Amino acid sequence: MKNIVILISGGGSNMAAIVKTAQQQNWADKLGARVAAVLSNKADAKGLALAQAQGIPTAVLDHKNFETREAFDQALMQLIDAQDPQGRPDLVVLAGFMRILTLGFVDHYAGRLLNIHPSLLPAFTGLHTHRRAIEAGCKFAGATVHQVTAELDHGPILAQAVVPVLPEDDEHTLAARVLTQEHRIYPEVIAHLLSSK
Repeated sequence: MKNIVILISGGGSNMAAIVKTAQQQNWADKLGARVAAVLSNKADAKGLALAQAQGIPTAVLDHKNFETREAFDQALMQLIDAQDPQGRPDLVVLAGFMRILTLGFVDHYAGRLLNIHPSLLPAFTGLHTHRRAIEAGCKFAGATVHQVTAELDHGPILAQAVVPVLPEDDEHTLAARVLTQEHRIYPEVIAHLLSSK
């Protein structure tokens, strides 16, 4: 069985979309794959309850309990790898995991570490993407699924979805329109990667 470990920090809507797609498309039988665990750096992340309701194992590793970013990432790697019998999950999926990862972590999961970003990369890396897109006068915005590398939001692009920026949009309405596309393309990319493994 190919094991997917999903990392979240909040509501987990992208995680929920991945889990729902995995169930609807029967990834277990068709792709030999499953969401093995959902892990969070925040105990109050609402997505943990969503995962538990689907019978998916969850765990919390609070970054505040570690003196350095490196120490946290080392402990997180051990927790992630423990979710796979061979100690090597097929995919580690960042779904609203609000941590900047160390080079050692990124290298450990090279080629297996995915993220989704709410802009059309390489535009608007980092935070406040929707506000910045509106302020820049963009006619289009969107989301990008990419492999994670050491440089923030700069890894190889695997898929993008485009939405219009409407004249009446604020950052909240634009974010909601982009999010519907995130929920579509992230599971698609994961299924494609699993089918080629």
